[in-house]
Amino acid sequence: MDEELLPKERLESAIRKGESQFREFKTALEGPPGHKRPRDVRDIKRDIAETLVAFADSEGGQLFVGVEDDGTVTGVPHSANAIEGLLAAPQTNVLAQTPLPSPLKSRIYHDGKLVLLFAVAKSTVAIHQTSDGKCLQRSDRESIPIATEIVHFERQEQRSRSYDRQYVDGADLDSLDIPLIRSLGEQVAPGMSEEKVLQLLDLADYDGFHVRLRRAALLLFANDVQRWHPRCQVRILRVVGTEMRPGKEYNVSNDEIVRGNILTLLVRAWDAIRNHLVQVRLERSGLFEERVMYPEDACREVLINAVAHRDYSDEGRGVEVFVYDDRMEVRSPGSLLSTVSVQDLLRLSGAHESRNPFVARTLREARFMREVGEGMRRIFALMKANDLVDPELRAENDNFAITLHHESVFSETDQRWLAAFDGFNLPVDEMKVLLLGRDGALFSTQQVFDALGLVDAEQYRALLSNLQLKGLVVTQVSKAAASARARRTKVSVRSVPRFAIRRPIDCERDLVDLIRALGSLSVNGRPLTPIELAQVRGKISPDNLYGRAGASLPQALQALELVDRDKTFTDRYRKLAAMYAPRK
Repeated sequence: MDEELLPKERLESAIRKGESQFREFKTALEGPPGHKRPRDVRDIKRDIAETLVAFADSEGGQLFVGVEDDGTVTGVPHSANAIEGLLAAPQTNVLAQTPLPSPLKSRIYHDGKLVLLFAVAKSTVAIHQTSDGKCLQRSDRESIPIATEIVHFERQEQRSRSYDRQYVDGADLDSLDIPLIRSLGEQVAPGMSEEKVLQLLDLADYDGFHVRLRRAALLLFANDVQRWHPRCQVRILRVVGTEMRPGKEYNVSNDEIVRGNILTLLVRAWDAIRNHLVQVRLERSGLFEERVMYPEDACREVLINAVAHRDYSDEGRGVEVFVYDDRMEVRSPGSLLSTVSVQDLLRLSGAHESRNPFVARTLREARFMREVGEGMRRIFALMKANDLVDPELRAENDNFAITLHHESVFSETDQRWLAAFDGFNLPVDEMKVLLLGRDGALFSTQQVFDALGLVDAEQYRALLSNLQLKGLVVTQVSKAAASARARRTKVSVRSVPRFAIRRPIDCERDLVDLIRALGSLSVNGRPLTPIELAQVRGKISPDNLYGRAGASLPQALQALELVDRDKTFTDRYRKLAAMYAPRK
C-alpha cells in the first residue's frame, strides 16, 4: 500500500542529512548566544523568497525555517500574524510576473517548536525573480545572483541536449522510410532486420511488446518528417550583392526551402546549394569551365555540421543558407553548447560535444560525417588549401553561424605576381615562398620558416627541393659564403638571404620548352624510357634549367606533375601540352 511521506518525517530526514544543494536551513532568531530574539519578519520573508527562487531556477529543493545551520531546531517564536506573513512570502515577495510553481507550505512541530517547511520543484515555465528583481540560482549550499539570460540559456541547453533521445508516443515503424533504414543496415549490419538496426544505433528500444522510437529515429528516417518536426528543413537564399536589402530594394533572386528527413535533406539541400556556388570562367586554355567558388567538401562539411548539431528542440526555425556574391553563410538554430566555445573551435584542437548524439552517431555510420571533432579542422584545412581566408565563426544566444568568404589570402598585388606562375599549379605554401622573392629580392631560410610557420627542418628541405626541381628557386649565395657573412654580422646562417625566385618569363619559357620537347615523343600510355629522357634533354634549349648538368630530369618531371611515379604522362601534362602546343 502506498504511503505519503509526512512533513515531520521530511524534517527529521533533513536534520539527519544536513544542508545541501537541495536543502536549506534558516534561523528565525538573531542576537548573541543566550540572548536570542525573533528576527525581523521582513528579513525572514526576503530569505524565503530568495531561497525558493534559487531552488526553482535550479533543480528544486526544500527550505526549513526555524532550524540552525547545524540542524538544531530553535523554532519560529513569532506571533500568529507574523507566521501568516511568512507563509505568504512565496507569493508576496516573488515578482508577480514570475510566480513560483505551486510551492509546498507546511507547519511542523518538533519538540514543541514550530518549523515552517517550504518546498518548490524545478521550474520549466519561467525564470523566477524576487519582488525586488533578483534572479538567483542554487550553487552547492548557497543561493547566488545570476543573470536571467544565463538561466534561460541553461534551460534551453538542457532541453536541446535531451531532445533527440526522447521517446515519442504514437510513432511506430510505419512512420519510417523502411527502404532507407534497410540501405543503411547493409552498411552497418548486413542481414539484420530494420527493427534491430534501429536498436543497434540506439534509435529505438524493445520493451517486450513493441519497438519504441526515439525522436532521432524520426528526424533521420521519417516518411513525413513535418508531422514530427515542422522545421526539419534547410532554407537557401541567393542574395544578389554583398548585403540583403529590404523593401523595394529586396535583392534575393532565389528563395528555396528543402524539406525531408535528415538523411534525405542533406543530399537535396547540397544539390540546391551547389547550383548557386558555380561560376563559369574563361580559363587560360581558352575554354569556359565551371568552377565552384569554394571547396565543395568544405561547403558540404558546413552544411552537415549545421544539420547534425542544430538545436532541434527549437521547432520554430530551421537551418538557413545565405549565398552572397562574396560569401556563403550557414546559420543553425541554437548557440554552441556551454562546454565548447568559439575559441576552442578556432584552436582546431578537435574540441567537440554532440548536442544530438544519436543523430551524429547515425550520420557517422552512414558516412556523412567523419570522426568526431574532425569536421571543423577539415573545413579550415580545405579553405587554406584553396588559398582562401579562414572561415568566420559566430555564436549568439540562439544561433550559430559559419561563413566561408570568397577572398584570397593573397593581396591583389600578390595575386598578380603569382598569376605569372599559373602553369606550375602551386600549392599555398609554395606560393608563400615565391612571394618572399618578389621583385628580385633574396630571401633566407629563416624567412621561409617564419612565413609558413614551420618547425620541422625536413618539411623545409622537402619544400625548397621541390621548388628547385620545378625551376622556380635558385641558390644565389652558397652555404659557405652565408656562413662567412653570418660570422661577420653575428647572425645565424639561417637568417642570411641566399635564395632567389627566377623571373616568371624565364620559368614559363623553360616549362614550355620542356613540354614541347616531351610532345615530340611517341608515347602512348607507357612509362618514359631512359633513352627517351636523354632525347628530351637533347631537344630543349642549352640554357634551359631542366637540361643543365646535374639536374634530375625524372624528379623534375614528377615535381611538375607531368609524369607520375612510373614516369607515365599525367592528365596535367596533356592539358598543358594542349595549351602550349606550337601554333600552326
